[in-house]
Amino acid sequence: MSTADDTKAVGEEMYTLVERLYPLCRSITGDGVRATLDIVGEYLPLEVHEVPTGTRVLDWTVPQEWNIRDAYVADAAGNRVVDFAASSLHVLGYSVPVSATMPLAELRAHLHTLPDQPGRVPYRTSYYKPEWGFCLSQETLDALPDGDYEVRIDSTLADGHLTYAEHVVPGRVAEEVIVSCHVCHPSLANDNLAGIAVATFLARALAEATPWYTYRFLFAPGTIGAITWLARNAERVERVRHGLVLACAGDPGPLTYKRSRRGDAEIDRVMRHVLEASQRPHEIREFTPYGYDERQFCSPGFNLAVGSLTRTPYAGYPEYHTSADNLDLVRPEMMADTLAVCREAFAVLDRNRRYVNLSPYGEPQLGRRGLYDSLGGRSDAKQAQMAMLWVLSLSDGEHGLLDVAERSGLPFDAVAAAADALHGAGLIKA
Repeated sequence: MSTADDTKAVGEEMYTLVERLYPLCRSITGDGVRATLDIVGEYLPLEVHEVPTGTRVLDWTVPQEWNIRDAYVADAAGNRVVDFAASSLHVLGYSVPVSATMPLAELRAHLHTLPDQPGRVPYRTSYYKPEWGFCLSQETLDALPDGDYEVRIDSTLADGHLTYAEHVVPGRVAEEVIVSCHVCHPSLANDNLAGIAVATFLARALAEATPWYTYRFLFAPGTIGAITWLARNAERVERVRHGLVLACAGDPGPLTYKRSRRGDAEIDRVMRHVLEASQRPHEIREFTPYGYDERQFCSPGFNLAVGSLTRTPYAGYPEYHTSADNLDLVRPEMMADTLAVCREAFAVLDRNRRYVNLSPYGEPQLGRRGLYDSLGGRSDAKQAQMAMLWVLSLSDGEHGLLDVAERSGLPFDAVAAAADALHGAGLIKA
């Protein structure tokens, strides 16, 4: 099978995973999260954690667990004019139970629409304030006649657990790279299911090799999940060298990388280098303390080198947090492209070592060591020779191979291959 065929196949596999996850009603806690992790667990072995309600996590407290079985608004004839069974978006997330009959005038205070996008259903939640409500299209609301409506939300909000999962790809060193995605949104295909799919298949790809770093994949609800992980892993945080938050990974927009709070961390430089070298359309954005869970990992007390990779960023596409963020928005080839960029970036991250020149006084004789002879007949012989000279020049213990690639303008792969050759000849050491 060709590389193009492989790429197409993995894109279609990721899309199949998104299709399976799409109908589930997820929130920051509850059985929808567990069902999501059960499906991901068919692709990857997961260590699932259950953290009890009331557990103190940094400045937060794990909330009560929310589960829902059914919800609807029915007219006088018993017709469900708003139906949770048709879409999990139809219920305000974390709605407390309700069973009542009320006139439309009273019900309106609990109905959420998008007047500027009248055909779409919004995604709304009320996590930390007891409330109930329904989300529907403005067109549906406008068509409702006055009268009494039966209102029913069969939900529970009770002490339980917050659920998250980890998958670890062991590396040759204990230092870790975190890859995080959020599992708390209901039927939103791009935000967040495409990120879950890319993270899942990235973990599988890394497991096929033996990476340098240990890669820890986090599947957790947004905000409270990352905060909970940080609170419970204070000793492990010291090992985290790099990180990437994945979201909005399957829409047709160009790739967008948001830098870590540090702004010049190695992951920031690697992502910029890979995106520029690939000549993909892309945008590099500066850090802001708003967005996904990079803001938790980058908070000043932790200050981890964690950036965020999306295609079109959050709130940047009209389908964001609406029923139009559906299976038609997500494309297999876009997820495959996001996955490819992650693999390229981590390949650079894994090989970006610092070396010391063991023959630093003058230029060592490369021909005597067979290094020039090894280039004979290669179409890129001149590039490979220049890469060796650049690696020797900057192997002072202070510059990594990414520095060499950036300064020389040479491809990182050529620089890394030169370092391997020079290391094999005993001219440099890590």
